[in-house]
Amino acid sequence: MFKIIACDLDETLIRLDRTISKEDKEAILKAKQAGVKFVPATGRGYISVENTLKELGLFNEENEYVISYNGGAITENKGNKLIHYQGISFEKASALYKRGLQYDVCVHVYTKDMIYAYNLIPEEIEYLKGRQAVTEIFSKDIEFLKGQDIVKCIYMNTDYEYLKQIENEIQDLIDDIDVSYSSNRYMEFNQKGVNKGTGLETLAKLLHVDLKDTIAIGDNFNDLSMIKKAGLGIGVANTVEDMKPECDYITKSTCDENAISEVIYTFVLK
Repeated sequence: MFKIIACDLDETLIRLDRTISKEDKEAILKAKQAGVKFVPATGRGYISVENTLKELGLFNEENEYVISYNGGAITENKGNKLIHYQGISFEKASALYKRGLQYDVCVHVYTKDMIYAYNLIPEEIEYLKGRQAVTEIFSKDIEFLKGQDIVKCIYMNTDYEYLKQIENEIQDLIDDIDVSYSSNRYMEFNQKGVNKGTGLETLAKLLHVDLKDTIAIGDNFNDLSMIKKAGLGIGVANTVEDMKPECDYITKSTCDENAISEVIYTFVLK
């Protein structure tokens, strides 16, 4: 019997209009009542998903969890209790930030509590609206963050091939970094070995759950590590094409068509 469902949010559970369907919310509630933990697994920070947790009846709930920052943090929802954290060094974040200034990208730097963004173009402001708060910065360095915990960095550009080109050109910087892609616009930098897959594995160990009893659901490459790690790895119908062969199952439904309820009724409440 499956005991944990680790689910990506944007473009997986959350529809393109930034809402969650009534059908998916009802299915998640039924899974919870059946003793299955529904664990949002997101590249975003915990605070940015609190409204989603409220919609799902998981906000401030004891023994309910969120995997955030692509596995950089695991939080128990009751009291926003951080139970696992692994970020990147200030020196690495600073180097990635400065190198990013050489490219046509919006650079994000994530601390535990805030996202700082350089070159925050209108398209990115619109995309982030309603998802997470961002502080725009204009400095050529991030010395003002020295001494703070930094979770990850991001380069944003909607041209995937351009981001792949950048990845090839910054190999000298990323030998100790996990690189992943999300939302068809982000190249994400976490510490080596930090990803949604290791986040799911860590949470399963903490809860004494065998990985074979877990489901992971996603749509993009930053979800692939947990999809491959879980007992059942699922891509929604709108999953990027190159990733679909890596999934155990592809839903018939997209994120706009109740893909999560399809998974729950097919594999959990069957």
